[in-house]
Amino acid sequence: MVQNKNGKAKMKVLGIESSCDETAVAIVTDTKEILANLIFSQVDEHALYGGVVPEVAARSHMKHITALTKQAMLDANITDFSELDAVAVTAGPGLIGGVMVGAMMAKAIAAVHGLPIYAINHLEGHALMARMSNDVAFPYLLLLASGGHSQIIIVHDIGQYTCLGTTKDDAMGECFDKTAKLIGLGYPGGVMVEKMAAKCSDIDTAIKEFILPKPMLGRDNCDFSFSGLKTAVRRQVEIKQIENMSDEEKSMLCASFQHSVNLVVKDRLKNAIIQFRKIFPNMDSPSLVVSGGVAANKTLRQGLKEVATEHDFQFTAPPIELCTDNGVMIAWAGMERLLAKKPADKLDFAVVPRWPLESVV
Repeated sequence: MVQNKNGKAKMKVLGIESSCDETAVAIVTDTKEILANLIFSQVDEHALYGGVVPEVAARSHMKHITALTKQAMLDANITDFSELDAVAVTAGPGLIGGVMVGAMMAKAIAAVHGLPIYAINHLEGHALMARMSNDVAFPYLLLLASGGHSQIIIVHDIGQYTCLGTTKDDAMGECFDKTAKLIGLGYPGGVMVEKMAAKCSDIDTAIKEFILPKPMLGRDNCDFSFSGLKTAVRRQVEIKQIENMSDEEKSMLCASFQHSVNLVVKDRLKNAIIQFRKIFPNMDSPSLVVSGGVAANKTLRQGLKEVATEHDFQFTAPPIELCTDNGVMIAWAGMERLLAKKPADKLDFAVVPRWPLESVV
């Protein structure tokens, strides 16, 4: 039996995440320990298609979720599901086939062993992750940047979120993926673009050679738009002719692309910080948190650190392995709800492909 320093049994929550192309299962405690953290990545299965294929993803989740759950229990040294205090599972938003696989697994465990179950919003998992990894206090400002979402959010409390800005078209991560595909870099796009951009030896020359737009820059709101930037990359590829582009040119184009994204994100966040300060004028050094898969990008992180320092915010980001989709964030979101004595969900809860974070209670 796992105990805390007072000799009491630690509370334990099992978390299941299957909203996209990672099958993930984790177990965490109320003292913020990770007892198990397993992720089966489907990158190789989707690489052939240059992006995630929903049917392929759902079938892979079905194939691996039982074994991952069993292994998580072994890793956590838990012999029976009845030793858990709750089960948490992503109920949306996401690719509905994959979400259904995770939800049915979690519902079966909860039903058979009489455990409370928490239907977790995938975005809330990202939003609360820094509270486990970095002890961030409420309220804080969050940039949530992933393949499917680009939002700036005030996290007031569990189930209390204000969205200050969102993308009007493509998400930031989607733009990275499509840029990688246009340049012929492969999948996953975000990682490939960052690696190629790192090979650029002269960013100033790259920016002049590949002139790209900075969508929404200078606007007085906090929204994003990336479709125009993606289109501009495509035009550059057409002009240069991809088959004739050298690796040096590709690295320069990736570097110019990242530069545009970084400027836009910094500009949008400055507006969000102004709004945050109006709501919390007397708060001393609040946190600026970045989470989601794009948060692993080192160039973006550096830009966010600069914005945070400039405006007297504490820059915070979970470890890179906990920024991308994982079971820990879902387990922890369930633990937060359990500790806050939020009511558990009924076993017949529905899974949904779309679920705005602001509608979470």
